[in-house]
Amino acid sequence: MDALVLNGQALTLPEIESVARNSRPVVIAEAALERVSASRDLIEGILAQGETVYGVNTGFGKLSDVRIPSGSLAQLQTNLVRSHAGGVGQPLSEAESRAMLLLRANVLAKGFSGCRRQLVELLIALLNHGVYPVIPEKGSVGASGDLAPLAHLALVLIGEGEAFFLGERMAGAEALRRAHLSPLALAAKEGLALLNGTQAMTAVGSLAVARALRVARLADASGAMSLEALMGTPAAFDARIHEARPHAGQVAAARHLLILLEGSEIREAHRQHDSRVQDAYCLRCMPQVHGAVRGVLDHVRGVLEVEAGSATDNPLVFVESSGGGDVISGGNFHGAPLAYAFDYAAIGLTDLAGITERRIDRLLNPDINEGLPAFLSPDPGLSSGFMIAQIVAAALINECQVLAHPASTGTIPTDGGKEDHVSMGMTGALKLRQIVEHAERIIAIELMCAAQGLEFRRPLKSSREVEQVYEAVRKVVPPLQQDRVLSGDIDALAAAVRLGAFNPWCP
Repeated sequence: MDALVLNGQALTLPEIESVARNSRPVVIAEAALERVSASRDLIEGILAQGETVYGVNTGFGKLSDVRIPSGSLAQLQTNLVRSHAGGVGQPLSEAESRAMLLLRANVLAKGFSGCRRQLVELLIALLNHGVYPVIPEKGSVGASGDLAPLAHLALVLIGEGEAFFLGERMAGAEALRRAHLSPLALAAKEGLALLNGTQAMTAVGSLAVARALRVARLADASGAMSLEALMGTPAAFDARIHEARPHAGQVAAARHLLILLEGSEIREAHRQHDSRVQDAYCLRCMPQVHGAVRGVLDHVRGVLEVEAGSATDNPLVFVESSGGGDVISGGNFHGAPLAYAFDYAAIGLTDLAGITERRIDRLLNPDINEGLPAFLSPDPGLSSGFMIAQIVAAALINECQVLAHPASTGTIPTDGGKEDHVSMGMTGALKLRQIVEHAERIIAIELMCAAQGLEFRRPLKSSREVEQVYEAVRKVVPPLQQDRVLSGDIDALAAAVRLGAFNPWCP
């Protein structure tokens, strides 16, 4: 795999995933290292002149008015990292830790942070040598950025904390030793350069949204299979309807559904003499709902990709072509843009899960499933079939509904009132990750039930595309011929969704 070259640019979600999930190697552009060195030279000049600059030779937050003597500046940065490593809870996954390393290195590569090039190079070395900091997932309020998670990342750079190496959890110093890397003694400004920023929420959110985008597109395929099992009509997907209300996501979803359903024998079998005039909303309104969710996630993806190439620490170092420059305090570490986006994505994905569950119920409910056996059981009564599957989906959706409550409206002042409005963006990212996981399971349940529904329409075949989706399901779970434990089937199909088995139907 070709290396990803970092230059402080915006990164796409596929690029972030390629590094985080597939261990794509990373290199830093020489031009970026030159910018990093220029910003460091400016910091060194300020120190030599004895000027007072926040975070360089002062305390932090509420203590920013305290001037630190020059002999203690290195200790100041180390103290900052140690004191802010107070995260709690389960560690982020290795993929999320890798994404954080990537994003932090890319931010520093922009040359606005005043750190040495060795710091950026060590971040890249951790990625390429498989040293992933152990980062507790809870403890960030999203301003001044993700302080606690980034402090745990920074600990490993100085030979402290913990890291994963070759799948084993160990002391950070030992992980560096085994990878033949040396820790770095932080210089003035470098601890702050590592801690201020939104890279924890961006990492977790980016990987979650990448998964969500696949789920949103796969919902078309699982919905198409349900429509076929229920002998519904694709008439509501007619392009003329959607051109009359041309939201991009809606148009794309309708087009996708028509492609998926083209050439179905099942459709032709009930085209004539069908007393039904139109299908229920969960079938007929798939373009409107699925398409709107696409629009939500496309917006959120745009926010994340901008953030991935943004300078989010404080203060920022601006070098002029003449050699001078300024160090200016601001608030780019505030996670508001991401926090709002995560809440928006959570709402959209929860509603997508909701319409999916309504199709699951319609497949199973003998009062409305168009002649299919009750609960898709081969022997209703003696066998309960997929009864519990809809109940599980309902339980997961209820949890999604609770998690979809916004985090971004819950600001709580911190740091003695200095940081008096925070984003709670990390909370939003963690909630969204959980909702995506539930949505993958709910889509898996629909795929499982819809495939079973097609069994009862044989010998009629669906379209070529839907039959291919059916075969992909059958590679993971067999038809239900008698009652069996369904937990393993649901988890196996959800894992197949997550790992890309259905990607051909997620355009």
